[in-house]
Amino acid sequence: MRTAPPARRRLLTAAAAALLAATGLLTTAPAHAATAATTAATTAAGTPAFADGFGLTVVGDPEVHSPTDFTLTVTTPQLSGTHKIRILLPAGYADSPTKRWPVTYFLHGGMGNPDDVSAAPALHDDSMITVAPDGGLKGWYANWAMQNTVLGAANWRTFHLDQVIPFIDANLRTRTDRAHRAVTGLSMGGYGALRYAEDRPDLFGHTAVLSGGIDFDMGVIRAAVLATELNLTGAMCAASTSTVPGTGACTGFGPVVDSDAIFGSPYPVLGADHIWTEVNPASLSSLSRLAGTDITLYTGNVGPIDFFTEGASNTVKARLDQLGIPSRYVDYTNGASLSPTCDGSHTYRCWAPAYADYVPRLRAAFDAAG
Repeated sequence: MRTAPPARRRLLTAAAAALLAATGLLTTAPAHAATAATTAATTAAGTPAFADGFGLTVVGDPEVHSPTDFTLTVTTPQLSGTHKIRILLPAGYADSPTKRWPVTYFLHGGMGNPDDVSAAPALHDDSMITVAPDGGLKGWYANWAMQNTVLGAANWRTFHLDQVIPFIDANLRTRTDRAHRAVTGLSMGGYGALRYAEDRPDLFGHTAVLSGGIDFDMGVIRAAVLATELNLTGAMCAASTSTVPGTGACTGFGPVVDSDAIFGSPYPVLGADHIWTEVNPASLSSLSRLAGTDITLYTGNVGPIDFFTEGASNTVKARLDQLGIPSRYVDYTNGASLSPTCDGSHTYRCWAPAYADYVPRLRAAFDAAG
């Protein structure tokens, strides 16, 4: 495993902390397997039975939250350890054995987990299946540049796009065309949602980004990624989707890894940051791949995080306009225009009502697709 010498690690930590403090981010406080999908098999708990496949192995029994809300645990050679996939079914799923349903993929934020989907009730909608796969505490929805860190194998993009999606299509009655599949996410997951929609326009016809870290040309967003690698929490800890409100608890981003682990060197010296450039969802070349995709951006501008996600969203919106690609942009600033519960912050106080605004529009788009 390649790790930085103690002196270099201290230097990297100090550099990241200084950059975050300066910007206000750190404070001291494919083919459809019809045979599996059309069977009526269920588990003892009454949830659909899932067959292994596409590199995924189901471990144990599902964790059942309700008849239409359950969590699978899987393993894959693409990732170390076990990983959860939470699935929300429409109420009519079991009673309509020949009907196929649109699918929305929800990508959680940093320090989050698949259970975060429950904080946005609108995502459990009776017109669609919602799938919330694990994205890691700091997975960044990427195949990591370094696979030999303390976290081991970390091919998150492959897990989601090449394994989870065909696995869901093989085991549930889904609509498999892009017009009936959406990807949405918030914060770190907002980056994943926009990047996946760009990377695989054949899979996704709809994407929604909430408070996303979606412009890697911004030094502060690179610093936020670096903070996750070095487990620097600060203000981002308070904004964690997995933190129990009012407790002050913080799960953190997990073990410290090399600062180059995810996207390689973040420093723009002699092309050392070429991976960051290649995977930047705000670049014109990346955004051009969204032609024909239904795009929605949400952000506030209150607090040390959404102040910068607003800037990133402004850039993406302006470049989409430059490319002539239609999009819908909701900058709810201090939250008053969105919901009485929203204060413009990087929390579910705003994300839940944003999804309440988005899901009916997505439902209408699915319906319009036939």
